[in-house]
Amino acid sequence: MVVISNYLINNPYKLTSLNTFAEKYESAKSSISEDIVIIKRAFEEIEIGHIQTVTGAGGGVIFTPSISTLESKAIIEELRDKLSESDRILPGGYIYLSDLLSTPAILKNIGRIIAKSFMDQKIDAVMTVATKGVPLANAVANVLNVPFVIVRRDLKITEGSTVSVNYVSGSSDRIEKMFLSKRSLKAGSRVLIVDDFLKGGGTINGMISLLSEFDSELAGVAVFADNAQEDREQQFDYKSLLRVTNIDVKNQQIAVEVGNIFDTEK
Repeated sequence: MVVISNYLINNPYKLTSLNTFAEKYESAKSSISEDIVIIKRAFEEIEIGHIQTVTGAGGGVIFTPSISTLESKAIIEELRDKLSESDRILPGGYIYLSDLLSTPAILKNIGRIIAKSFMDQKIDAVMTVATKGVPLANAVANVLNVPFVIVRRDLKITEGSTVSVNYVSGSSDRIEKMFLSKRSLKAGSRVLIVDDFLKGGGTINGMISLLSEFDSELAGVAVFADNAQEDREQQFDYKSLLRVTNIDVKNQQIAVEVGNIFDTEK
């Protein structure tokens, strides 16, 4: 059961037949089926995730990762405390996030929280813009078991042919350009956009424009934190783990609240 549990956790959203387990571990399908019932009960009791049994010739089991609301809220409260530290304020009113978004344990938990928030959506890929959003997008894509694609602000010869769009930078009000390799995204994909910090929303609007160039669809937008002080034209819905309500550079104070990630939860 330990080995089967480990397999399921490391292969989320993947249909695996009982024959695969039976042949690999040299056990009868009936024994494997009984083990999976026990694992399913344990996973759901401690809210690790859900195991769905698919009947029929092409059936098997699918593991969907999850995380309890209680654990999620405790993690986000801890992150809120860390983000509120006064020494995170940088010149220009920016906030230092790199240490949080480069810690594997933190990224893993953020990935679980965001993935659960979109677990009812069909998602084919996760998209972000280079470079600070890359670890975050990777963490979410890892839980969802889908590819993640990186939009770049400059051309890379290793990307091959690219598609580009112009967008208005929310932080500078300048017209800028972003690029995505033609091989990165299949037409018809449903894409979850993930970013580290939402200010004016220009970068995310640019990525949404790119999706239309690839005949793909927006499945949702998730950000680690958003700035409530920024004026932005609300052109898309998004979910945030944290919300920065005030940055007082003079007094070196940051006010942070829990974002809207739980707003639809009962």
